[in-house]
Amino acid sequence: MYKRQVFSSITFLLYFLPIVFLVYYILAFSRPLQNIWLVIASLLFYAWGEPIYVFLMLASITCNWLFGMMLLWIRKDKVKARRLVLIIACVLNLGMLGIFKYSGFVVETVNGIMERPFLPYPNIVLPIGISFFTFQALSYVIDVYMGNAEPQKNLLDIALYVAFFPQLIAGPIVKYSAIAEQIKTRRTDMTMLTEGICRFCEGFCKKILIANNLAVIADTVFNLTKGGDSTIPVPMLLAWLGAVSYMFQLYYDFSAYSDMAIGLGLMFGFRFSENFRYPFVSRSIREFMTRWHISLASWFSQYVYKPLGGASSKKKDVMIRNLFIVWLLTGLWHGANWTYIWWGLYFFILIIFEILFRLDEREGHEVLRHVYVVVATVFAMVIFRCETGEQMSLFFADLFALGGNGFYSPSVVMFLKEYGISLIGAVLFALPVRNYILEKTEDSEGHEIFYRSCGVIYVICLGACMIFSIAILAKGGYNPFIYFNF
Repeated sequence: MYKRQVFSSITFLLYFLPIVFLVYYILAFSRPLQNIWLVIASLLFYAWGEPIYVFLMLASITCNWLFGMMLLWIRKDKVKARRLVLIIACVLNLGMLGIFKYSGFVVETVNGIMERPFLPYPNIVLPIGISFFTFQALSYVIDVYMGNAEPQKNLLDIALYVAFFPQLIAGPIVKYSAIAEQIKTRRTDMTMLTEGICRFCEGFCKKILIANNLAVIADTVFNLTKGGDSTIPVPMLLAWLGAVSYMFQLYYDFSAYSDMAIGLGLMFGFRFSENFRYPFVSRSIREFMTRWHISLASWFSQYVYKPLGGASSKKKDVMIRNLFIVWLLTGLWHGANWTYIWWGLYFFILIIFEILFRLDEREGHEVLRHVYVVVATVFAMVIFRCETGEQMSLFFADLFALGGNGFYSPSVVMFLKEYGISLIGAVLFALPVRNYILEKTEDSEGHEIFYRSCGVIYVICLGACMIFSIAILAKGGYNPFIYFNF
């Protein structure tokens, strides 16, 4: 088992990033040399954890570059030939994803139905980030086919687009049209560099100080309901604490990676789109999903939902069918497990409920609507976290005290004493408190002095949190990224 390279590691912080950054700016006299260096660094970054599968990614890059070139060579009036290239590209990309990610799931399902080992289980290790770089590469071919992007003749530029290490293994999923110009003509100034460093530090601190701490609570509680001989009834309060902790762990784990990816992009002159926009302030699940993992939602909307007809059809049954397909695929994208499929269909049911009852058009009951979104999200994350249907049923029974599990547990007090600050921080930073304060003081007297004072305090606090986070990291402990598995 190879050790995976992560942003929140001593090796990355003290060795990889400084070397890549220093050489990149030494080569500032030549954009092509900078791009070549970033491609080399990105391949080394991926090979650190996947020395064999880096060749798989290189094959994906080369094939999709060739598909783009074919679409350039074939005249636009040759509709059937161009469509054939697109079909082959989709089959190849999705076929590769299916073999590595879903073949084991298919075999397990078939053997379960047959109640015997009808098919041999494939011993295939899942390449990290394969869902991200496959979707990104495929979007390039689709955009070229649709005329939304120009075919790229330079293979190294496509390699940089697909393999760029900040967003290679856990997103955000970047569309080629969004950064095609940046690859060749990007500019970095001190303001952009400073913004990138601060954004990276924010994500780093969120990962170490919030996500990793809440993971201890979540893992402890969920492991009690794994099934078999290890199953232990979890008191109701402890079950809710575990569920809420996992909801925030997942949010801060993934949003922290997105923050670091966006920050690193800025440090090298790239501007990536936001991937999270305070989802917990939403008043409906539909709004929530436009604020959570924005790049994935946008990908499915542009490349699946709209081609199917989206919501433009006057027939509600067609719209419902389209939403069902999108959410089924969204669940499958997250993992080869029935619980991910149920997670996707759970959101599908909630969204259909909101559409049919026109929840977004109703006014009032703001508090109740926010409570509904949070509680519904907690339930969704329980489904997402559970490994089996048995564990899911046991955990929901514990949430509602239906398993003879009791109400109170002294472990709740212990966890709150140990990780209460992380929980409070999770709640505060999930809300746009900073934006609210700055907006309310924008027209007040002396607001410039206030802004500068806040800036100084921000830098001091961020620096202190970084030092504390690095000290914690140096001691070792839990530090994976959940979305590396996707």
